[in-house]
Amino acid sequence: MGLTAFARTSSLGTFVMRPGVGGKVEQAGNSGSLEAVARVGLIAYGVVHLLISWLALQLAWGAAARKSADPSGALRTVADQPVGRILLWLIALGLVALALWQASEAIWGCRNREGADRIRKQVTSGAVAMIYAALGVGAASVALGSRSSSSQSQQQATSGVLGWPAGRVIVMAAGLIIVGVGVGGVVKGIRKSFSEEIDTSSMSPAFREGVARLGQVGYIAKGVALGLVGGLLSYAALTFQQQKAPGLDGALQTILAQPSGRFLLTAVALGFLAFGLFAILQSRYRRM
Repeated sequence: MGLTAFARTSSLGTFVMRPGVGGKVEQAGNSGSLEAVARVGLIAYGVVHLLISWLALQLAWGAAARKSADPSGALRTVADQPVGRILLWLIALGLVALALWQASEAIWGCRNREGADRIRKQVTSGAVAMIYAALGVGAASVALGSRSSSSQSQQQATSGVLGWPAGRVIVMAAGLIIVGVGVGGVVKGIRKSFSEEIDTSSMSPAFREGVARLGQVGYIAKGVALGLVGGLLSYAALTFQQQKAPGLDGALQTILAQPSGRFLLTAVALGFLAFGLFAILQSRYRRM
């Protein structure tokens, strides 16, 4: 019988499946409680992007005492607020729930898809699950008092990996994967393919259009930023210059260093703002 036991329930040969270990895990992935916490996680995910937008605007316009414009800087901004640690633990819990939900999507949510479409969905859901999990762990680390930034951690990790045999190949591959994720985000925004994830049946036409615009701007801006992060990481591998892989904060500073960089960075920051608002709206309308 394997992991699933069957019990005959009628003389006509009807069977009821009793979930074993795998079935219980699948039930957990489909549980109402996990869905509720995951929706809270979408709010937390949106808030992180709203804070990144604010920090990027501070970077663009020269605000003093600026924190790193990356997830760790956003989370430290939360930590500095009254009851900030409690909020961070709630954010961590919600993001871990999101990671579990996306993991269940990767394992069981693709059964109605076939071929390349199924593989694409599994890879995408698995990657998103890892992103949510990493953010959740980051929120817990900041709640426990960690002060290191995401950019510093990435630079240290890159420096260590570049010293390995075939380390440059590994870092180059990681950079190209991030570039691919960024390009995928831009394409998703342009094609508005994210709309299949949103239940718009209860929205008015004007509200539906507004949500679509937020998603478009948000995915394109975030895709551009991620593509630049991956490009800097790949450049670090080619030139063996660890300082060229400074993460999201460094990518945004690279944008700022360009001609009219202040305005380009402001546009990217507004894109992160749109993505954050879109993520918060997903907590209400996302299909789960």
